[in-house]
Amino acid sequence: MTVIQIISFLVLGLILGLPLGFLLRKKSMENRFKSIETYSKTVLTDSQKEAKNIIKEANLQAKDLLYHMKLDFEKETKDQKEQIKKQEKRLSLKKEQEGKRIESLEKREHKTRDKEKKIDRMESDIFKKEAEYKRLIAEQINKTEKIAGISREEAKQILIKSMELEAKHDAAKLMRKIENESKYEADRKAKKIISLAVKRYSGDYVAEKTVSVVNLPNDEMKGRIIGREGRNIRAIEAATGIDLIIDDTPEAVILSGFNPIRREIAKIALEKLIEDGRIHPARIEEIVDKISKDLEASIIEVGEQTAFDVGVHELHPELIKLLGRLKYRSSYAQNVLLHSREVAFICGIMAAELGINVKQAKRAGLLHDIGKAVDHEVEGPHAVIGADLARKYGEDEEVIHAIHAHHEDIPPDSVLAVLVQAADTLSGARPGARQEMLESYVKRLQDLEDIAMSTPGVNKTYAIQAGREIRIMVEGKTISDDQSYIICKDIAKKIEKGLSYPGQIKVTVIRETRAVEYAK
Repeated sequence: MTVIQIISFLVLGLILGLPLGFLLRKKSMENRFKSIETYSKTVLTDSQKEAKNIIKEANLQAKDLLYHMKLDFEKETKDQKEQIKKQEKRLSLKKEQEGKRIESLEKREHKTRDKEKKIDRMESDIFKKEAEYKRLIAEQINKTEKIAGISREEAKQILIKSMELEAKHDAAKLMRKIENESKYEADRKAKKIISLAVKRYSGDYVAEKTVSVVNLPNDEMKGRIIGREGRNIRAIEAATGIDLIIDDTPEAVILSGFNPIRREIAKIALEKLIEDGRIHPARIEEIVDKISKDLEASIIEVGEQTAFDVGVHELHPELIKLLGRLKYRSSYAQNVLLHSREVAFICGIMAAELGINVKQAKRAGLLHDIGKAVDHEVEGPHAVIGADLARKYGEDEEVIHAIHAHHEDIPPDSVLAVLVQAADTLSGARPGARQEMLESYVKRLQDLEDIAMSTPGVNKTYAIQAGREIRIMVEGKTISDDQSYIICKDIAKKIEKGLSYPGQIKVTVIRETRAVEYAK
């Protein structure tokens, strides 16, 4: 067979096979559609049956739920009705009670009105009786005044004065008794502590004094110090800030200035210049500058050594420097640094006896006069200045208060402040500690006696023991024992307000009764 024949057979088979295949495929598709339709009808029938069952069950559940809800609603309604009935009963009871109360109040109101009428009648009777009594009392008072010969007011004043005098006498007796009892024990303990402190501290009898006089080898040295046309003395005064007084005093030059440090620098510089012999402005400036630096270092060393000797540690460097400056400061010719050391030691001894902090007591005693290091530069009392300095450099508040209160600039409110006051008084009042000018001493004694003599009933006054005690003689005929006690207190208060003095002043009032008779 040729290729053409083969192709012809293939084309013929293809032509015949396509319609046949199409017919076969169409028939299979019809059969499939029939089966699908049959399955769909079956599924639809089943779904309809199941939906009917679900609807039946839902209806049953809804009916059951409605039934239960109905039961619950009926129960709640029943409970609410019962509560309403109970509330109605309560309201009816309350109404009944209120009605009864209103009735009782009305009855009380009627009774009250009746009582008010009775009271009004009684008040009118009382007013009438009171007027009658007043009239009778006035008549009796007039009769009494005529009989006694004095008026009512005069009698009242006499009675008030007698009662006042009696009360004063009773108060004076009671005060004397209480003070005597309390003083006995306090004096015994205070004397023991103070005597122990004084015995255990042995200071110098006469304290060191700062000087302001420079001795010269001869009077010719005065001319060299003055210099040509006064240039040397002007240079010294300009470099030191101290005035040089060159007068007729033989072989001596007086240094005058308020600043003790500058005065000390001028003193040492002048001594160095006299020793060296070369006195001219350039040399003066060189010596003063050198001595100023040396003295500054010496002041710090003195302050550190003093703090170490007393046992006070961790002081601020500025406080140490101020402490060293006290070496060149004096009060009533008593060296303030030595005085501060004494006060610190005495405070420590008394604090140990009383069982309080010894280190704190020594610290307060050592720093109590620290304000005197700068009181020539800063205005105000040295106690206030010292307290400000201590606060500035971080000291404890109790120490600051003790410094502030040691001269009564503020009232002392701690044991430490009172200890510093007592130690300061002991150090300043011991024999040989301080010196005073004769004029001020005599004036203070005179002022003391004048204050005592200004009191009525005082006959004579005597200031004794260098003004530390005053004895007052009162008139025995006009002043009683109790009145003399009152006079003693009054004079002591006047002295406290009117005088300034170190330590304390003892006031003694003496009432003397004399009986005189002659044998014939």
